[in-house]
Amino acid sequence: MAADELSAVFQALADPTRRAIISRLREGPTTVSELAEPFAMSRPAISQHLKVLERAGLIERTADAQWRRCTLRTAPLDEASAWVDRHREEWGERFDLLDRRLREMNGANDD
Repeated sequence: MAADELSAVFQALADPTRRAIISRLREGPTTVSELAEPFAMSRPAISQHLKVLERAGLIERTADAQWRRCTLRTAPLDEASAWVDRHREEWGERFDLLDRRLREMNGANDD
C-alpha cells in the first residue's frame, strides 16, 4: 500500500462517525438509508462521510435498483493493521534497548 493510500485510510478512520459506519458494515452490506439511521445528521453529511470512506478504499457503493448499497472492503484495514504491527515490533525493540540502557545507567549510579 502506498504511503498516501495508507494516509487516506488513517484519515478516514480518524473520525468517530466513519468508524461507527465501518463497525456497522462489519455486520454485512447495507443501504445508505440504514447506515444513516443512528446518526443525528443530514443525508448530505452522511454522504460526505461515505465519500471519504470510499476514496480510502474502505467501502464500495453499488446501485441496487433504487437503493445504494455499501459494502465493507477489508483489504485496506488489513494493510493498515499490518503497518501498525510492523512498527509496533520496531517500537518495542527500541523501548527494550532504552530500558536496558537505563538499567545500565542506574547500575553505574549505584556504585
